[in-house]
Amino acid sequence: MIAVNESIPLEFILLGFSDRPWLEFPLFVVFFISYMVTIFGNLTIILVSHLDSRLQTPMYFFLTNLSLLDLCYTTSTVPQLLVNLHSTRKVISYGGCVAQLFMFLALGATECVLLPVMCFDRFVAICWPLHYSVIMHQRLCLQLAAASWITGFSNAMWFSILVLQLPLCGPFVLDHFLCEVPALFKLSCVDTTANEAELFFLSMLFYLVPFTLIVISYAFIAQAVLRIQSAEGRQKAFGTCGSHLLVVSLFYGTAVSMYMQPPSPSSKDRGKTVSLFYGIVAPMLNPLIYALRNKEVKEAFKRLVARVFSIRK
Repeated sequence: MIAVNESIPLEFILLGFSDRPWLEFPLFVVFFISYMVTIFGNLTIILVSHLDSRLQTPMYFFLTNLSLLDLCYTTSTVPQLLVNLHSTRKVISYGGCVAQLFMFLALGATECVLLPVMCFDRFVAICWPLHYSVIMHQRLCLQLAAASWITGFSNAMWFSILVLQLPLCGPFVLDHFLCEVPALFKLSCVDTTANEAELFFLSMLFYLVPFTLIVISYAFIAQAVLRIQSAEGRQKAFGTCGSHLLVVSLFYGTAVSMYMQPPSPSSKDRGKTVSLFYGIVAPMLNPLIYALRNKEVKEAFKRLVARVFSIRK
């Protein structure tokens, strides 16, 4: 591998699934289909929320942000993965690797903050329904969404500097399908124990604090829902919260598996599997969860389709 010097490579080799070449074509097909479903599902959520006046509420504003985030998230990893699965030369440039690392960290951290913001919206809607429109006004929604993105990207800058300041030694081969933090640590010429400990601590702080806020919020939400007199009202409240809880479980469950488990002999394969789920499966499932479990989204989609066909006629 050609390098500018001993610490800054021109490119990295991504081993990905090259140890299982018989899997590469089936995986290419599966990931391509998953990517198309992700693009269609998240774009549908964004268009429906934007075009249907009944969905122009804080809940769907934050859902639109989540869909945009998932679109960017999967696009930062899947195209490169598809190219490498289809090619015999599985490489990524140093600049591409840095960009992929930063975007993967930034979008993941943004989602980590956005999910409790969405939970706060549900908390206000269910616990203080009479004050909902006063509290969740447009300016606050914009501020909360902006804070989520700014916090996520600032955190990614810190994490990226932590990783990229390390000197790297060849051969510059990453036993992964993307430029991920643990894989880059393994290329370091120096002991990374302190860096890994710092990463572990920051990850715990960044994941556990929002997760704790979500758990506390849902404890109050559950109490409020149980006090609702009508069965229809309880069912509607549990329906909207159920979708969010599923998305939270997908995100935090995979995040914990990726960053907060100690190393083990199976860490390599586990890391690849979790990254696949985290970067491909979850962004594909999120719009499906909200669309299939949410009557308002399904009705809005039907109205949008009917409007399109009426225009064509």
